[in-house]
Amino acid sequence: MAYFAPGLLYSSTSIATAIGLYLLFTGQGESFNVGKFLAESSPYAWALTGIGLCIGLSVTGAAWGIFVTGASILGGGIRAPRISTKNLISIIFCEVVAIYGVIIAIIYSSRVNGDVENLYTANNYYTGFALFWGGLTVGICNLLCGISVGITGSTAALADAADPQLFVKILIVEIFGSVLGLFGLIVGLLVSGKAEDFA
Repeated sequence: MAYFAPGLLYSSTSIATAIGLYLLFTGQGESFNVGKFLAESSPYAWALTGIGLCIGLSVTGAAWGIFVTGASILGGGIRAPRISTKNLISIIFCEVVAIYGVIIAIIYSSRVNGDVENLYTANNYYTGFALFWGGLTVGICNLLCGISVGITGSTAALADAADPQLFVKILIVEIFGSVLGLFGLIVGLLVSGKAEDFA
């Protein structure tokens, strides 16, 4: 994945630049208007995209952490079978990350209702953008938290297989890593705190 990220960034930047220059040189430069796009797009679309990113990135982070931790528990369990049950707490820490995303997605989706008379109001735009950015923030925090907890849980399993006294010390570091997801949850609630239901 790390090998493709710079190429993806360069190609998307090149495509956007080519489209912008084409519109500029053909006399249609005013159609390349970000403000117009934001004003004409549906607040529902922004809100639902934020909810989708929230739960999708959170579950991805949890799955990534579970994969890394589980592989290390299985590998270390061959040498020291006693670590298999004790290190399942690392799997639970990874799973909590997905639960944070599900909780925020449920809270956000309760603000999206189908009974709206005039969708394009300032209040609805504020709600849509707040749910989008709140969901993106929670999703990215939980993605990084899942990766962090997974790598630390993997290290805890392998260190425990080598020396049982290291487990508690590394578990404390893993707990600090899992707090990152809680910070994302709190920030997501603060971002959407003043957003009202669609009306």
